Amino acid sequence: MSRFVTLNLAQGDWRQGFPLVIAQIWEAGGSIPMRSTGGLPAAPELFGLYRKWRSFYEALYPGLGWRHVDEKPVIEIEQDGVNQVSADKFRALCQQLQYSFNHWLKADQFRPIDQQLRTQLSPSEEIRIIIETEDNPLRSFPWRLWDFFEDYPQAELAISAQAYNRPLTVSQEPRERMRILAILGNSEGITVERDRTLLQQFAAAEVVFLVEPQRQELDQWLWHDQGWDILFFAGHSASEADGNTGRIEINLTDHLTIAQLKNALKASITRGLQLAIFNSCDGLGLARSLADLQIPQLIVMREPVPDPVAHDFLKHLLSAFVAGRSLYPAVREASEKLQGLETQFPCASWLPVICQNPAASLSDWPNLQAQPPDDRFVSPSSAALSVREKPRPRDAKRLWIVVGLTSLLITGLIIGIRALGLLESAELRAYDRFMQLRPDEAQDERLLIVTIDDADIQYQQQLGMTMQGSLSDQALGLLLEKLQRFEPRSVGLDLYRSELFPVAQTDLGASIQTDIPLFVICKVPAPEGGDPGGVAPPSNFPSDYVGFSDFLVDRDSVLRRHLLAFKNPDPASDCTASNAFNLLIALHYLETAVGIHYELTPNKAFQFGDTVFKRLTANAGGYHRIDASGYQILLNYRSYRSPQKMAQTLSLREILADRIPADSIEQLKGRIILVGVTGVSSGDAWLTPYSLAQVQASKNMPGVILHAQMITQILSAVLDHRRPLIWWWPEWGEILWIWAWATVGGTLAGLIRHPLPLSAVGMATLGVLYGICYSCFIQAGWIPIIPTAIGLILAPVGVTWGLKQFPPGEKSDCH
Repeated sequence: MSRFVTLNLAQGDWRQGFPLVIAQIWEAGGSIPMRSTGGLPAAPELFGLYRKWRSFYEALYPGLGWRHVDEKPVIEIEQDGVNQVSADKFRALCQQLQYSFNHWLKADQFRPIDQQLRTQLSPSEEIRIIIETEDNPLRSFPWRLWDFFEDYPQAELAISAQAYNRPLTVSQEPRERMRILAILGNSEGITVERDRTLLQQFAAAEVVFLVEPQRQELDQWLWHDQGWDILFFAGHSASEADGNTGRIEINLTDHLTIAQLKNALKASITRGLQLAIFNSCDGLGLARSLADLQIPQLIVMREPVPDPVAHDFLKHLLSAFVAGRSLYPAVREASEKLQGLETQFPCASWLPVICQNPAASLSDWPNLQAQPPDDRFVSPSSAALSVREKPRPRDAKRLWIVVGLTSLLITGLIIGIRALGLLESAELRAYDRFMQLRPDEAQDERLLIVTIDDADIQYQQQLGMTMQGSLSDQALGLLLEKLQRFEPRSVGLDLYRSELFPVAQTDLGASIQTDIPLFVICKVPAPEGGDPGGVAPPSNFPSDYVGFSDFLVDRDSVLRRHLLAFKNPDPASDCTASNAFNLLIALHYLETAVGIHYELTPNKAFQFGDTVFKRLTANAGGYHRIDASGYQILLNYRSYRSPQKMAQTLSLREILADRIPADSIEQLKGRIILVGVTGVSSGDAWLTPYSLAQVQASKNMPGVILHAQMITQILSAVLDHRRPLIWWWPEWGEILWIWAWATVGGTLAGLIRHPLPLSAVGMATLGVLYGICYSCFIQAGWIPIIPTAIGLILAPVGVTWGLKQFPPGEKSDCH
């Protein structure tokens, strides 16, 4: 149940006392109040103590970094002794003031009123106590020090003029949500953006923001036909010396009194304005002026208020509203929570005060029925929030300066870190992940792979063949003879052999080499390590059909690059081949099957028709100073369910035992046939981008499969235009890309100041970045994602810090 109490101090002042104090208590919904009378004695000492408190409060501003409002105080302040103010002295003075105030209220003349209040009211009730007085010092006194409020935790105080009328209103269509007109005035030296952020999170309201408006614009919005439930102001304000008027600074140049907005404010009150909140300094003069217009309720600060106190009060007030508190309990709760700031800002909890028109309907704060009881703050993206803003050029310029400088600094930092190679590992892991996530492709029907695994080796031994490595001479001769039925385009033997055919099979070898182009391998020292001596090809084998089998691996031993050609620095080495085994086979296929011959561009790059094979550079993509000697490109793996199944395979024993049906042989005719070892014991297996995504037993890729991957890459790039070679941007393009996304992140931080919605939008933006980079990778584009994501994440942090460090103006912290 809610109770309503008025204390009318109509006659007297501090010096003479108040001979007649009238107390009235209304039951909730009752029309006839209970009434008692009493008085209060003269209290010149209390008045003098309060003057001293005001002088100390004012004197503490410079020491705490607050802005001293350059106005004459309502009470004239004597400066004696003020220069020696300390926090301890001020706290002792506060305790003395509280004791003296309660001692005054325990006077015999006031006891009948105090007793009736304590008899008729219950501590569990919501109690609204309104002090009706025209005495300005009494209006500005912190009545919350009365120990009655300690005993009645649901009670809260308001002040009122003695003369008041019921406001005239016109009927309005019911609103689905309350409407708030928020004026963000002159913010020189303070941060009203924090007030805006808090209101933006208040999902129960439609908020219209006017940022440093001109007088005509403000007047027009106050006259809005739909009316307003709440008028909110954040900025600079002050009361005049007489205590009866006040002014607000709506922008850098315009200072307005309530009288200058009288007609527009009356129109707003007529259209349903219920509450005005002035989250600004020294608002009792504003309250006095608005009381003449019969506004129902106001919340003001009785003294100059520091910026952090104003922010916390608004945060706690809105939280209490959303939690279902009515106006009076909400203000009390928000005020009491300010006590946590009083180490830095003494008496912060004394500052907020309600100003009430008792003739107005004492309804709760504007209807929150659309809000479920357990609502809390939500982000602007999830709240249907209507925000109209007039851009503030000064703040907008500052924002873009901070965003621009931050994005440039972040980009420079990332490029520097990248230049040191510190991001290479992360970028290569991201490359591998994109490679793993690419959709499956069809098998390449231009290739057939004959595998030799451990079971095939055992099969040869069972047949009594004399083994030479993984493939006996007898098995090799028999295999080549049986492969002639497949009419292959060429055969590539990924096997190291000192002799291809023994003396007894010389005629067979000559016949096969005539009917089937046969390619073999040797090994040269690779650009990044390798066997210094190399491995020689079979003796007396035509050099045009010999290619090196060497692969290049990165620092993490993963094979991502494709070495096409290499100039052997040692002509006397065992292997003098300058072209890769897989390149020779691909060139032969292009020449014989489709009549395409390669050319060299002026830059000495391979070109097949319109396809140019872009040479890998030392800092291409995410690489950092790799050895790019020779002719290297990135390997664009093909995967069909698994990258090791990119082409059809047959085992050696299937072919030797004639287990291949005739119709299958017919379908396999005309292909490139590769023969190589896939057994675990062979040692010819390599880590690839797919390795970490596969089970341990098959995570390494056999060399013959890698050669097949490289052959299909060349053929697909030339013949299948839907499968291009992997490309990357020049370094300047990557720098612009990173800077652009850092700018996006910084801009988001400048526009969305609350951490929760900023985090949500930031995560969504990261998702967009990931989607773009992945989509490009599907089209064979390697766009940097790791440094870009770092820039997108760091830029909001930098912009947020920058906006806090360089607010507009450095002159004050006081609203």
